Amino acid sequence: MKRWIVALPCAPLLAALIGPAASNAQTVKIRNEKVMVFEDRLAPGEVRTLHGDAPSVVVYPGTGKVELTSAAGNPRNMLIRPGQASFEPAQPRSIKNTGTAPLQLVRVVFLGKGSAETWGPAGLPPAYRILIENQYARVYEIKIPAGGSEPQHTHKDRVVVCLSGAELIHTLPDGHKEPSTLKTGEISWRPGVTHIGQNVGKTDLWVIAIEPK
Repeated sequence: MKRWIVALPCAPLLAALIGPAASNAQTVKIRNEKVMVFEDRLAPGEVRTLHGDAPSVVVYPGTGKVELTSAAGNPRNMLIRPGQASFEPAQPRSIKNTGTAPLQLVRVVFLGKGSAETWGPAGLPPAYRILIENQYARVYEIKIPAGGSEPQHTHKDRVVVCLSGAELIHTLPDGHKEPSTLKTGEISWRPGVTHIGQNVGKTDLWVIAIEPK
């Protein structure tokens, strides 16, 4: 098994990315040279203020309502559905939970300058649904029903946000098989790989993958 050694951002950068309103409800899940990933939970009416030093993608695992307000004071209201993803540019802003229930969100902050290259669906199975692609990332949805499988395909380095977990077996190009269990609510960093995926469990797999450029 490969061990990944990453350089952690310095304290001032970390504080800037988290924002002044950070609380125990906000945790850093992943830190490496490409991304910082935060899991956040907002109570009804709670506001999270962000410095916006870097662009990000926000993934919402559940339903809810949010109000996004830019530094100019222009609010944008959104009804949230499970698996929804939105791109947020590098600018100060706030996120407010305007719903009546606690709201979970996963914020993937991009630390690089990105690339003008367009990846599109290249390398991915036809069933994958691309949600966002721009200079900074390709974001797509993966669904594999229990007992289902997918053809050989290639992932790039990515953040995985698991909305519904499953037991998987990955078959590599040399025929080697690797078990891979994803748990509901898991947020992980996975290196690029070429494989065939098979859901050998009794639950459907549902994943949002974010590949930084």
